[in-house]
Amino acid sequence: MTSAGETPAGPIDYRDDDATTPARAPAELWSDIRLRFLSELAKRLHQYGTTTTRLEASVESLSHKLGLDTQIWSSPTGILLSFRDVKHPESSEQRVSEVLRLSPGETNLRRLVDTDEVADKVFHGRMSVADGYRSLRDIRPEPVKVKTTIAGFAFAAASVAAMLKTRPTDIAAAALVGALTGGLLVVSKRHPHLRPGLEALAAFLSTLLATLASAYILPLSLQSVTLAAIVVFLPGLTLTTAVSELSSQHLVSGVARLAGALTVLLKLTFGAVAGSEVAKALHVPLRAARPAESPVWIEGVALLCGALSYSLLLRPHKRHRWLVMGAAVLGYTAARLGSESFGPLFGVFLAGLVVGASSNLFARLKNKPSALMRTPGILLLVPGSVGFRSVFFVFDGQVMQGINAASSLVVLLTTLVAGLLFGDLLVPPRRNL
Repeated sequence: MTSAGETPAGPIDYRDDDATTPARAPAELWSDIRLRFLSELAKRLHQYGTTTTRLEASVESLSHKLGLDTQIWSSPTGILLSFRDVKHPESSEQRVSEVLRLSPGETNLRRLVDTDEVADKVFHGRMSVADGYRSLRDIRPEPVKVKTTIAGFAFAAASVAAMLKTRPTDIAAAALVGALTGGLLVVSKRHPHLRPGLEALAAFLSTLLATLASAYILPLSLQSVTLAAIVVFLPGLTLTTAVSELSSQHLVSGVARLAGALTVLLKLTFGAVAGSEVAKALHVPLRAARPAESPVWIEGVALLCGALSYSLLLRPHKRHRWLVMGAAVLGYTAARLGSESFGPLFGVFLAGLVVGASSNLFARLKNKPSALMRTPGILLLVPGSVGFRSVFFVFDGQVMQGINAASSLVVLLTTLVAGLLFGDLLVPPRRNL
């Protein structure tokens, strides 16, 4: 057994044993390049944000193709792998295992596409296993792009503020404070000790700065601006993935993601409450703008800013940026049309169905990961803000409103995941991602 991140010692060569070859010892079996390739593939898929369901299906599919019996168990913080050559099924001592301790992955569409291309070439015999292993090892982590990250946060904040039907001044304020939270993320990448408290710090500064700006510069819709500024940190996608994994019987992974999402919500809520209390302690006058009728073009601004933010934050290849933006527009348009015709819940269901079916169809036609369309397509639909509001109400002593918001969160999550599942039934997923 090897530790996390290590590769077993031994020569890198692929031995094509026939059925008469004696069973090899576990230490010798680790020299098989197939095991190294599958281990590296599982680690890469985990790092780049693949769900447990698709990660395990991809590894098992390739294992069968390469003549290995692989048992895999994946969670948000680690992977267990157990290999055995199918030519020696009766030899229990021939099974070797590996434990990978990993941090929760972050969605990176560029690296996910690169990993999928390698896996697909090996599956169809267009690349040797040894070359595939070396290609995976050559995929290096991307450096943090400061301008791209800050711009992505600013566009995301502006998008949410516009969707909340705020005034242009609120949208501009949300974009500025959102850019600041993006800067905090960049700093945390360079100083890892800041990462555990990043969400709380972002919510604290966003609330305090919005309150100060509203008091001394221009009255703002405080709740809307604060929520928009921290929207990227809201774990809406994590909540959706957790419910999806629970529905596919990946119970441990689903519960773990659910607990992680709840922890993030608690940190964000605590930061927002702390920001409000500090403003009170400093005797900052509380001035908030009255709700006003927003112009018609605000919705177009919201959709455009949201699509732009995802094309930056999800880090796709340049050739796929228009696809990512189009998927975001598709999901939002389907939800809007469904809501106007049959109500908001059916709108979310219809959007999930359309995005799920369209992403699977794209993956089959173009031989690319469906995540290129699925992830940006549902990001404007995930109910992270509802979860934040439910916890905030509880912190504020409004327990019944918090319970009502939590109930709405459960209904929205169930509806969205049901739409995605029906989309998978309408157009079955591609073999890999």
